[in-house]
Amino acid sequence: MGFELLGYGYAVLVTSGGVIGYIKAGSIASLFAGLLFGVSAWIGAYRLSQNSENFWVLLGTSGTLGAVMGVRFLNSWKFMPAGLIAGASVLMFLKICVDLLFRSHPSRNKSP
Repeated sequence: MGFELLGYGYAVLVTSGGVIGYIKAGSIASLFAGLLFGVSAWIGAYRLSQNSENFWVLLGTSGTLGAVMGVRFLNSWKFMPAGLIAGASVLMFLKICVDLLFRSHPSRNKSP
């Protein structure tokens, strides 16, 4: 249950980032991207909460957003908003990958 909460928190962060970008700078692109990726992350977190095998939407969303915002961060070196969203996206992506790695090897999960 805790992992899905991370997914929902990530979705709220992405969505609120788009809304704040629109309010502060009047950027329609920020609003659109924030809503698109936020809803996608929300759907991914919901699907993951229903079945642990439904990780693809959240993995794709976090990977795409991590790459796009990572490039923006490297070009500008501004933490807000590119660095924050890139960092959160990369962490979410890595969390899913680590969970998949340990799930695919059941012998690692057994206690002695």
